[in-house]
Amino acid sequence: MSEQKLEQKVATGVAWSFTEKLLSMVIQMAVSIIVARALMPADFGVMAILTFFSSVALTIVDSGFSQTLIRKREVTDGEYSAVLRFNVITSLLLYILLTALARPIASLYGVEAIADVAPVLFLVLPINSLCVVQTVMYTREFRFALLSKIVFFASLLSGVVAVVMALMGCGIWSLVAQRLLLMGFKAVAFWYLRRWRASERATLASLRAMAPFSLRLLCTDLIASIYNNVAQLFIGKMYSTSALGYFSQAQKLKDLPVTSSVQAIQGVTYPALSAMADDSVKLREGYLRIVRMLAFVLFPAMLGLVAIADDMFMLLLGPKWMPTVPYFEILSLSGLIYPIAAVSYNILKTKSDGRVIVWLEVVKRVVMTALLAYTIPRGVESVAWGMTAMAAVEFLLNTGTAMRYVGITWRSISGALLPSLLLAAVMFGALYLLSPYLVGMGLLLRLIVAIVVAIVIYIGLAALFRLRALREGVDILKGLCRSPKSE
Repeated sequence: MSEQKLEQKVATGVAWSFTEKLLSMVIQMAVSIIVARALMPADFGVMAILTFFSSVALTIVDSGFSQTLIRKREVTDGEYSAVLRFNVITSLLLYILLTALARPIASLYGVEAIADVAPVLFLVLPINSLCVVQTVMYTREFRFALLSKIVFFASLLSGVVAVVMALMGCGIWSLVAQRLLLMGFKAVAFWYLRRWRASERATLASLRAMAPFSLRLLCTDLIASIYNNVAQLFIGKMYSTSALGYFSQAQKLKDLPVTSSVQAIQGVTYPALSAMADDSVKLREGYLRIVRMLAFVLFPAMLGLVAIADDMFMLLLGPKWMPTVPYFEILSLSGLIYPIAAVSYNILKTKSDGRVIVWLEVVKRVVMTALLAYTIPRGVESVAWGMTAMAAVEFLLNTGTAMRYVGITWRSISGALLPSLLLAAVMFGALYLLSPYLVGMGLLLRLIVAIVVAIVIYIGLAALFRLRALREGVDILKGLCRSPKSE
């Protein structure tokens, strides 16, 4: 693939992914608001406990093989078939195991609903195993427009069902249905649109050849999955499922813009960075461009959310969810730096053999263990500060190591981040100074004025100082307009 064609595919892919993630984020936000108003915080606490086990299991089901397939220059049908069979068999075994553990987990937390919900919710494991190979195929072909449409409509349909069930009084089952239907709609769409049949027989040799790199990724992803969610287990046990519900809701709402942006860029850039891994100049330029765009989008978004958090929660979720606000404000600060760490991690997956990733994970988890041991006994708000501190540690370690592989310095990273950070800080300061003058307004009008002022200030300053990220953002939008209609 020529460099110009690759760059065009990346720009178009990023544009489609951002569009889909933005629309899906709006849908999920609307669904979350309606469902949260109908449900109790304890329901979200139960889901958070079960999500820990499903997240770990989903990581094991994949076992790093999907990332290995994306990284490979050529992939045979036999390799696709071997990974598919591995995913399906592993998911069924884990489903049986987790279903058997459901009642002991319910007894540990003293919440009977866990035993009732788990056997249904964990069906997400075998359903997800049917989506992995097709996702890899479309990703390798840069067919992000099609992927984006499938994910968007799956989010829309599952969200509508969840809202209807919540309004009908179905309680926690509306959350379960949303999770299962989202994955189920994706699986049906993938297999309907791509009725793939392997032309080669799956063999263990295919898995053995991919195993060294895949298992290193599994180790790191598994450790990350456990540590990213383990605080929820302790909060639910040491405090209450309601306290966990407030905390998990704060995480979920914070993650909507952060995770959407990271997934949009990572999903496109990992195969792109892999394709340009042998061209150090293009790899370095591509990495810095991604960092600039993430900073340009997320810095004002996260600081803006912190600035309007009180009014936003009161208007959208009501007094019942106001205890969530302090956790949300603290966790939103981690959204400033976590996405950069995630992109740096992509560089390590692209350029390293996986060993350095394992060692980094060991170091990070030692630090996080110390943070959790210190913060968990001191309260939920302390845990939120610990997780934000961990995001900073992850940024320093991932980015510092990735810099060795792409040949850049901290000065280059600072040059990519600081302009957007300074403008976002000015925007935040302006909103803080403006807030006393908006007190007499209604909640909705106050939010609208604050958001409009924030956008005008940030984009106006970016245009005034001719930020490079603004120009690159305009180029991405043009790439979306030029994208092929066939996808």
